[in-house]
Amino acid sequence: MKLSKPVVLGIGAAAVLVAAVLGWRLVLAHRALPEGLIQVNGRIEGDQVSVASKLAGRIAELKVREGDSVQAGQVLAVMDAAQIQAKVEQAQAAVTALASQRAAVETALGALRRQVPLDQAAADTGVSQAAAVKTKADAARAQAERDAQRLEDLAQRGSVPVQRAEQARLAATAAAADAAAAQEALARAKVMSAQAGLGADRIRAQESQLAAVTAQQAQAQATLAEAQSVLNDLSLKAPSAGVVVTRVREPGEIVGAGSPIVELVDLDHLYLKAYVPEAQIGRLRLGLPAQVWTDAFPGQAFAATVKNIGQRAEFTPKEVQTPDERVKLTYAVKLYLDQNPEHRLTPGVPADAVVRWKDGVAWQQPRW
Repeated sequence: MKLSKPVVLGIGAAAVLVAAVLGWRLVLAHRALPEGLIQVNGRIEGDQVSVASKLAGRIAELKVREGDSVQAGQVLAVMDAAQIQAKVEQAQAAVTALASQRAAVETALGALRRQVPLDQAAADTGVSQAAAVKTKADAARAQAERDAQRLEDLAQRGSVPVQRAEQARLAATAAAADAAAAQEALARAKVMSAQAGLGADRIRAQESQLAAVTAQQAQAQATLAEAQSVLNDLSLKAPSAGVVVTRVREPGEIVGAGSPIVELVDLDHLYLKAYVPEAQIGRLRLGLPAQVWTDAFPGQAFAATVKNIGQRAEFTPKEVQTPDERVKLTYAVKLYLDQNPEHRLTPGVPADAVVRWKDGVAWQQPRW
């Protein structure tokens, strides 16, 4: 049976198509990774940190530019601190003044604590001496009164001259005056002793003044610490080592509290955000090992770990490749790098990765 020319051409075309499909399948079979490995690709990313000021104000200085590497604690920007600096100086002056006042109160209290016992002792001695003088004066008065009375009796009987009786009466009157003076002296000594006893109250009053000054000093120190803390906050520091990815503001701009000024990426916590086809996502679980490959470092694999798996499918981004281009839905997976030696990897770098979901399978490079 002789076939027509169109039929022969159709059979030939079909054979060519079958050969092409079989050849493509052989190529895919050769390129595909063995069972237990999944290859994905995406871009290196990192958790961004926004560095912002706690207070509203004007940016006085920006010390970094985009792409600069920074260390933890490095000053990135400085806010205008003129007003806060004035408050710090004012608080410092108050602390200094109260410290001097407290020192003066402490000195006075110390002197008072030494002086009061001495004054009390002297006053008590004065009372004792005055009491002794009064006792002697009372005895002399009593004796002079008896002598005067006896001589007066004798003078009336004519046994002694009247003049002698008058002298005795005069002596008794003088002794009575001395006794009265001694009584007054004793009363004054007791008053002085009582006044000396008020020294304890003076000490307590001085102690209360010291406590008040101490409290004021503590309050002034707290005010100073608060002002100094605010001043320190005006120097914006990097919370961790990283790279400046965005300089949001420029020097001279007025920013509000919490407004981002610089954005950083921590180079010690980078991850590859890759996309896994919907048909393969069931093979992945958290904690699986992975290896990341980049064109910048051919032949070098960077160890990584699966630490995040997307909960919802999404359309495959245009820049992401999949073995089957017909795949439309994929799941985002984050492969966190275990290390980033010498910070060689940076955000934005495209990379391929291989995830091992079955133990014992030998690692192989991606085959795109």
